[in-house]
Amino acid sequence: MSIIVKNISKIYGEQKALDSVSFEIKTGDIAGFLGPNGAGKSTMMKILTGFIPASEGEAFVNNYNVSLEPLKVKQSIGYLPEHNPLYLDMYVKEFLRFTAGLFKIKNRKQAVEEVISLTGLGREQHKKIGALSKGYRQRVGLAQAIIHKPKVLILDEPTTGLDPNQIVEIRNLILELGKEKTIMLSTHIMQEVEALCQKVIIIDKGKIVAQDSVNQIQRNINENHLTIQIEFGKQIELEKLLAVENVSDAKALSPSIWLIQSHSDIREELFNFAVKNSNTVLSMQKIEKRLEDVFRELTK
Repeated sequence: MSIIVKNISKIYGEQKALDSVSFEIKTGDIAGFLGPNGAGKSTMMKILTGFIPASEGEAFVNNYNVSLEPLKVKQSIGYLPEHNPLYLDMYVKEFLRFTAGLFKIKNRKQAVEEVISLTGLGREQHKKIGALSKGYRQRVGLAQAIIHKPKVLILDEPTTGLDPNQIVEIRNLILELGKEKTIMLSTHIMQEVEALCQKVIIIDKGKIVAQDSVNQIQRNINENHLTIQIEFGKQIELEKLLAVENVSDAKALSPSIWLIQSHSDIREELFNFAVKNSNTVLSMQKIEKRLEDVFRELTK
């Protein structure tokens, strides 16, 4: 495992930002770390990167104990904070040479050239960082995070504020990096998680509320909270629908089109119900909840 978190808590005064959080991220995985604002995402990332200490519990990155071996942890990870801190008066190439020096990289020139090529900064390398678009500043932030070839990348909201084209470019870069590294990614964009991540960890009010593969989390919620859209040939009354066995709720989209909530697949029961009521079924389909629906269900 590249990242192991065991019962981590963080307390600020009387506020418990993290409450006995535990999870693991396997080597080579891209894991989405999700939660509403104030859920504790950034706090957890700052603990893993050694910026702040935990109040309780243990965390390990690349087999190093974060609290006991913070320098080794920092040497083996790349970190892109939510608010990308850059020296705006420095040139791109100058800044990356400076970063390479901080990590005591032996062949700095080669390291800078490699990371510029990987992040697509070739045309911008001689510009001041302050003159770059936000998309290219994010690339510079990613470049400084990977210049020392870390095994683990921790990215906090890497696509915030980018336009659609820039988002796609950064996503593709993260996918490319994910072929060689373990990545922990915080984001509010559910489509990003579905496109990038093998695993999802959802945190709410400082506690983990779900962690599994994207498909399994969706499967779990769809098995227990099924939605069926059905169109009858003639209008139907709410009271009759609610009397059907295993129907937990029903919402009318029109007098003859309904959204049916159930804890099991009751399409056969609904068809038989229509026949018994001298009605017909023009269409019927299960509506699968996507990750965004699951997120809202777990954190509302």
